Amino acid sequence: MDYFNYKNGKLFVEETNIEEIAEAVGTPAYIYSKATFVDHLQKIQKAYNELETLICYSVKACGNINILKFMAEMGSGFDVVSGGELFRALQAGGQPSKIVFAGVGKTDAEITEALDAGIGYFNIESQAELENLILLSQHQGKKTKAALRINPDVDYKTHAYIRTGQKETKFGVDIEHAVNIFEKYSDNENVNLCAVHVHLGSGGKTIDPYVDAVKKILPVIERIRGNGHTVETLDLGGGYGADYESDSVPSASEYAAGIVPLLKDKNLKLILEPGKSICANAGVLLARTVYTKHGGSKKFVIVDAGMNDLIRPSLYKAFHFIWPAKVDEQFVPPKRDKDLQIDGSEVVDVVGPICEGSDFFAKDRALPPVKRGDLICVFTAGAYGFTMSSNYNARGRAAEVLVDGDKFSVIRKRETYEDQVALEK
Repeated sequence: MDYFNYKNGKLFVEETNIEEIAEAVGTPAYIYSKATFVDHLQKIQKAYNELETLICYSVKACGNINILKFMAEMGSGFDVVSGGELFRALQAGGQPSKIVFAGVGKTDAEITEALDAGIGYFNIESQAELENLILLSQHQGKKTKAALRINPDVDYKTHAYIRTGQKETKFGVDIEHAVNIFEKYSDNENVNLCAVHVHLGSGGKTIDPYVDAVKKILPVIERIRGNGHTVETLDLGGGYGADYESDSVPSASEYAAGIVPLLKDKNLKLILEPGKSICANAGVLLARTVYTKHGGSKKFVIVDAGMNDLIRPSLYKAFHFIWPAKVDEQFVPPKRDKDLQIDGSEVVDVVGPICEGSDFFAKDRALPPVKRGDLICVFTAGAYGFTMSSNYNARGRAAEVLVDGDKFSVIRKRETYEDQVALEK
């Protein structure tokens, strides 16, 4: 699952006591385990090695360039959705040919930057975008490849905000429209429309929707091929689940067991764009208890991190396992679970300092007794944690720390007040 474990009641990241990091760096801080990143990427690479597969790590999930650098060194490509993410991937040493560029609203400037870089594929979301890519490619005298994003209209059981594979979304095109687009544009000299892209959303907990999507899209590919057009690659996107609770989602090998047999002998290269399934368990948000208080029948644990640091609980009602970084042996959690309640626990709300009623990490959660000064760890915060953080309430964004065995380094310094106003002067 990851390399965050309790030893004698103290939370360790790999071989490093997390308390030592807090003393050196302060809180709040995002703390990442390099071993967890490496382990999760390697498991995906191994699971799909029967097919010609390119893993393109999703930069939007956790995009620190120091992390992207070692991911690139391990052979990962990158899935980007903006010019800024493209810049990050290139700065980290990513190979342009292993970069795919997705997103419904690519600007002319972003497309031009990607053409100049020589990326592998543009994931095309509409006919209008494809026509614009063709014009810009002609103007730049560039040639590129494109994958058309097709909505297989599969019911993906997840939060509405992160469900993207049905007809009624802003993403991609429906099946009939896709066939017509290939008929009209597949012979273009500048943009080689030669791939199909499918992405169902984020937060999946079963393999069934992915299997269903492949089963629906393969006849479409055969239909397009039957019309005389080339489809060389299938990009199945990302969205694979992460263990916010212990052993709650399929493993990489279990996903592959459902998908790989369907694609054997189909003469298709495979692209996968995992983000959360690689980085979610690889990061935690570490905070310190500022106060505890009672309000009516409730007890509140107020910490120095807020919704500006981690917005997922407020935005998605997302669950994150939360536990003190140091506990008596009786309170060492046997697993991470929404309903975990150990004798002697207290039911509390874990909240932050932001001036919003929505500023919370957990409500009515059973925790060991907590007092002022105690370190609180929000687990599985590596995905869409720091990347969605903000300066709301003029709060500096947290430090980012990378742990490698018994060593750790600050890979992004904590923002100061001066950092926040520098661009306004």
